[in-house]
Amino acid sequence: MNIILLSGGSGKRLWPLSNDIRSKQFIKIFKKEDGTYESMLQRVYRQIKKADADAKVTIATSKAQVSAIHNQLGDDAWISAEPCRRDTFPAIALATAYLTDVMGAGPEEPVVVCPVDPYVEDNYFEALKELSCQAGKGEANLVLMGIEPSYPSEKYGYIIPEGNKDIEFVKTFKEKPDAETAGSYIKQGALWNGGVFAYKLKYVLDKARELAGYKSYQDLFERYSTLGKISFDYAVVEKEDKIQVMRFAGSWKDIGTWNTLAESMGENVIGRGIIGDACSGVNIVNEMDVPVLAMGLNNIIISASPEGILVSDKEHSSYIKPYVDNIVQQVMFAEKSWGSFRVLDVESGSMVIKVTLNAGHSMNYHSHKYRDEAWVVISGTGRTVVDGIVQNVQAGDVITMAAGCRHTVIADTELKLVEVQTGKDISVYDKQKFAKIV
Repeated sequence: MNIILLSGGSGKRLWPLSNDIRSKQFIKIFKKEDGTYESMLQRVYRQIKKADADAKVTIATSKAQVSAIHNQLGDDAWISAEPCRRDTFPAIALATAYLTDVMGAGPEEPVVVCPVDPYVEDNYFEALKELSCQAGKGEANLVLMGIEPSYPSEKYGYIIPEGNKDIEFVKTFKEKPDAETAGSYIKQGALWNGGVFAYKLKYVLDKARELAGYKSYQDLFERYSTLGKISFDYAVVEKEDKIQVMRFAGSWKDIGTWNTLAESMGENVIGRGIIGDACSGVNIVNEMDVPVLAMGLNNIIISASPEGILVSDKEHSSYIKPYVDNIVQQVMFAEKSWGSFRVLDVESGSMVIKVTLNAGHSMNYHSHKYRDEAWVVISGTGRTVVDGIVQNVQAGDVITMAAGCRHTVIADTELKLVEVQTGKDISVYDKQKFAKIV
């Protein structure tokens, strides 16, 4: 089974855990059987592999998320990275070309496209296999998954099928309605449009030739910034006559707000938190190493991270985005392909960061023009390279790098260090990369 997972957007409705670098799908909030936590991305990827160990999973994402994906899924994850944002049709076309031109999938093979962030059980992935098989039959150019609605939602578009069988041709589509109109659609047998669909690879390649002048993956990638911003629904779905819909009656939740996320959390407290006996419907998610105490509260979400603190009524949490858009904040935490970093302190002329490098990984070999740096190793072993000179390091060692010198660090075991940056102009843009020398 071929699957394209759409992993884009910043997920600002889950602030303060999400930001422009750390999108909602990377937040480790779902507890596994062994007591550790996994993210939406890790959970969905694991569930796919459980349903089909040989599934070929391509993650369509922005280049800003590539490091986080490798950090959570490993270096072998298949990734189709957009050079810049261009909406869902260009992203899906690029991922389809990646599957055929780079990974060698045949044009007659079916592929399923689905978002990375629904909260679903294993039967959803069995349904994806059925969706793929149905697309492979070629009875329709597109086969959509229609989710049987559990209530008259105003958040989703609706698919109205021609009949009530498990697989039907689509009669019409309806935009997101008000609750009363949604109720009338449901009486007509309408299904939620969850953005899950399947097609033969050649179908979208032909659309890409027609709409984007597709010649090859490399050609499409190089011209990507010139492509028009257009959604897959508008470019393809609304203009296609041969569309089928397959009913899905299983559990399905779109985790886009704190309210829906709280419903899917296996526990009320993640991190250091205490909920008083008089509370009801309270959830705490705390990434800080300080305790959070809730008392006498009802239907409240409390979330704390280095980015900020949210205290909100759950129903009102879905209206967070306009407020977050006005917050200008230094990114305080991010996962990279080599590990992660957390900003501990920021002042004019200095920044202090805790860095964790995974065993066997290293930073880029790089230099800074406007700042000096110092590393204090707090645990683990590894090697530093400063202007070509290699030095073994362990806990307690201090390495200094003046502005302009080239440097990197390699972790032999998991390596933790504190990085102190000093200078008049401390910026993420003050970085020049060089060829790897070790």
